[in-house]
Amino acid sequence: MPRGEATPGRVMAQVAMVMNLDKCIGCHTCSVTCKQTWTNRTGTEYAWFNNVETRPGQGYPRRYEDQDRWRGGWELKRGRLVPRSGGRARRLARLFANPELPTLDDYYEPWTYDYANLTQAPLGDDLPTAPPRSQIDGRAMAISAGPNWDDDLGGGPGHTAADPVLEKISDQVRLEYEQAFMFYLPRICEHCLNPSCVAVCPSGAMYKRIEDGIVLVDQDRCRGWRMCVSGCPYKKVYFNHATGKAEKCTLCYPRIEAGEPTVCSETCVGRLRYLGVILYDADRVGEAASVEDEQGLYEAQLGCFLDPADPGVARAAEEAGIPHDWVTAARESPVHALISRYRVALPLHPEYRTMPMVWYVPPLSPVVDALTRTGHDGEAPESLFGAIDTLRIPLAYLAELFTAGDTEPVEAALCRLAAMRTTMRRVNLGQEPDPDIARSVGMTEEEIHAMYRLLALAKYEERYVIPTSYTAEHGSPVDTGCSLEEAGGPGMYDPDGFHTAPAAPPAPGTATAPATDPSGASLAGRLNLLNWDGRGRPDGLFPRQEGPA
Repeated sequence: MPRGEATPGRVMAQVAMVMNLDKCIGCHTCSVTCKQTWTNRTGTEYAWFNNVETRPGQGYPRRYEDQDRWRGGWELKRGRLVPRSGGRARRLARLFANPELPTLDDYYEPWTYDYANLTQAPLGDDLPTAPPRSQIDGRAMAISAGPNWDDDLGGGPGHTAADPVLEKISDQVRLEYEQAFMFYLPRICEHCLNPSCVAVCPSGAMYKRIEDGIVLVDQDRCRGWRMCVSGCPYKKVYFNHATGKAEKCTLCYPRIEAGEPTVCSETCVGRLRYLGVILYDADRVGEAASVEDEQGLYEAQLGCFLDPADPGVARAAEEAGIPHDWVTAARESPVHALISRYRVALPLHPEYRTMPMVWYVPPLSPVVDALTRTGHDGEAPESLFGAIDTLRIPLAYLAELFTAGDTEPVEAALCRLAAMRTTMRRVNLGQEPDPDIARSVGMTEEEIHAMYRLLALAKYEERYVIPTSYTAEHGSPVDTGCSLEEAGGPGMYDPDGFHTAPAAPPAPGTATAPATDPSGASLAGRLNLLNWDGRGRPDGLFPRQEGPA
């Protein structure tokens, strides 16, 4: 059924991300700021909620895309979706010994440096050094791997030979491809519509928030079974050996609730990340993830997304408890525009059937560079469109990454990007507009200019369209949100109350009522522990006893 024509079923909202790979320079600023914010604690030394991989390459953890080994994501058995890691009986049998978990060697042994040896060395003829020390046992170690060990080595045959995506391409294509180009691929948790990590968690600690679609781990319920680590095909769930709990990218939900972008987006040097709201029909997700042909999964997931400009969709969304400002944000969402309107963003490995919600604009630069090296005008439409159709090497690799091997959607996206470049080049050179360029890729000149504005010149508020979190009305099917900003919410006491003694109860007959906390209970007579000197047993430390002791 074509998108936008069917009556929407269960409308839900999801905060999603799009990354423009043409603009990533591989600086790893996003990775470092994410780690400083979320994984700078004991037990998370090896965990990178955000990492930037060089492609072609093995990724992090190494060869995470090899699902024949790791058994992550979903598979279709007799028309029914089941986790690749097996059913409940198989997971129960492996509860205490799961051989499908990445080991420290698949990640890397985290290290630090013995700076004391450098700064406290006595005077002598030799130059002191700061040798590496393992952060696991503190012993001296030889560094042999790291989270970005393949960095900038996309053309090296010693590293690309183990790329699971390249293994699906012939040796001849692989050899020529290594001579063509490399690109950077930033990765975070996909916050999927159909997350396999949630499905395989025995304790129910993994959950998908109903109000914004963010996938989180309930630290109180987590029992450290680590089935979520093996169940995630992107290997973006990590185990903290110090706490015995699973941890993962939170999409910086405290910032999202306040209407602010994630830390990785905020600090991105290339300004390649976009955040916005997607409205989707939750009743279609299971059917879309169960499409028999893997190459049909991209179109099937597109069919789950709803057009927020459709009055029927907007009405159904508000009836489902989604606030009006969220529907408005969905209409202005750069993510919706790049995915559904311009169709230049593609999902990462849709064949895992998790319905990922972090999408990518594929890189066009390699095609342009290849043309320029052969002496052609890399921006001329007759050369550029022809190159996209004939340079099957990058197209095949990108298709294995983003469309389960189907080259047509990748080629269509690259042609739209090429048409945008060619159109704007004519504008910059003062040439006459050529409407045929836009028409050749199924777009209008107005759409080309709007897409250029979004991809090249977008301001901060255009890249990040994030409404603040909301609390559903009583009786709404949507659960209460998780914000601290609402009046009377958690932590919203009178700030002066922490620096003064509790107010005395009002005299009988007066109209002044005692202060109350958000639950309505009286604050009168309670002890302010911030002002207590710790001596004795002051009144109010314990509840008053009613009746005889």
